[in-house]
Amino acid sequence: MSRAITPVILASERGEVGLAAGMDLLRGGASAMDAVEAAVRTVEANEADHYVGVGGLPNLLGEVELDASIMDGATRRAGAVAAVTGFPHPITIARAVCDQLPQHLLLVGAGAERFADEVGIERGPTLTDEARQLWQDGLEPGALAQAQAKHGAGEAIYRQQVIERLAAMTPHGGPWGTVNVLALDAAGNLAVAVSTSGYPWKYPGRVGDSALIGAGNYCDNRVGGAACTGRGELAIRANTARSVLLALQAGHDPAGACAAALAETADLPDEFRSPLQALCLTPDGSHGGASTRPGATYSVMTASDDTYRIEERRQI
Repeated sequence: MSRAITPVILASERGEVGLAAGMDLLRGGASAMDAVEAAVRTVEANEADHYVGVGGLPNLLGEVELDASIMDGATRRAGAVAAVTGFPHPITIARAVCDQLPQHLLLVGAGAERFADEVGIERGPTLTDEARQLWQDGLEPGALAQAQAKHGAGEAIYRQQVIERLAAMTPHGGPWGTVNVLALDAAGNLAVAVSTSGYPWKYPGRVGDSALIGAGNYCDNRVGGAACTGRGELAIRANTARSVLLALQAGHDPAGACAAALAETADLPDEFRSPLQALCLTPDGSHGGASTRPGATYSVMTASDDTYRIEERRQI
């Protein structure tokens, strides 16, 4: 007789606002794919979160460009979008790519927006007044010093180069981070969803790890699901999300697998280095995370919980 599976859902920092919505679906027998999409949509709609969806911080030209991906552990099918403007819920476009455009996996820019219109996904504003002000204030001299003190020299170097580029390009009038949501449903299926507005002041068209399967998102029912937040360029170069699953196969527990994958990025030369994090959920409901910065956490909720709880990530 098979053991009953207890649904689990977890999220990176700030993703906890969507866990209740996702768990409500899981308790009702919905799929992990439905749960992670619903949870991420809640985060994308949160205007107080300036690193995902509505209220995300703009790129170098003052425009909000959004990336997202979703992956089904049962089939290893996935959908992803990048550099999307004018749509507050890129995760739903990514889900539509997965479900309704199976001949492709990743759409970008105008193509992703055209497809979203075709399938009836809602348009809407993404830049808020508060985000615009934060975008402007973040390049003041005092902000650069604070960024260096909090995130290291790489962050200050990044912002200084932004200032130099702004001098040549006319713009339109807390730690940032992607949101990850991972879920295990009652049928034993895993899914992972990722959404972000990317680096503030990024060069227009920049795509980070969030839209790239294997880098910022990977999910396989046979092994587990993993996702990343932080310095996406490092996760791309090291294929970090996929590396977490390889570490699981090598015998690590979830936190150890995340730490092992992050360690693969430690020697990569990167003058813009800033923290990188990984999060993992396995088919038996075990979970864990790791980070290159101290004090990092994630949130988790099971079907028997009244609310989410906060767990510490392993620091490397």
